[in-house]
Amino acid sequence: MDDMNRKILRELTRDGRISNLDLAARVGLSPSACLRRVQELERSGVIKGYRAVLDPIKTGIGFTAYVTVGLNTHTKAAQEAFERAISRSPEVRECHNITGAWEYILRIEAADLTAYKAFHTEVLGTVPQVSSITSYVVMASPKDERA
Repeated sequence: MDDMNRKILRELTRDGRISNLDLAARVGLSPSACLRRVQELERSGVIKGYRAVLDPIKTGIGFTAYVTVGLNTHTKAAQEAFERAISRSPEVRECHNITGAWEYILRIEAADLTAYKAFHTEVLGTVPQVSSITSYVVMASPKDERA
């Protein structure tokens, strides 16, 4: 990973739909050299894919929360069972196994508070491995660079 590849990645992170010609101009490479580098970054797995960034309100998402989850058993089997249960839920947009007081932090997206309450009760509340749930409701996101 050299400085030129970092420049390319920074520009692609800002705009994944940028044309190769514009990308090359922004990073100071010829279009053919730039394309070769991007293709190598893709082939090597540094670039894992491209995504559309959606407007949550326009897609019916009016509620976002981060939820910490504690498990009642600290075994590999308990973690795998929890992860299987959570992977089936479309409201869970991210699931991270973390260190600290809890085992997991989830990013939940739902239509509204009522939909979140249903998820909280009908999904998280029914997973046998769950011992604690703490919800942190997002009021605003002044910086969000996820794509």
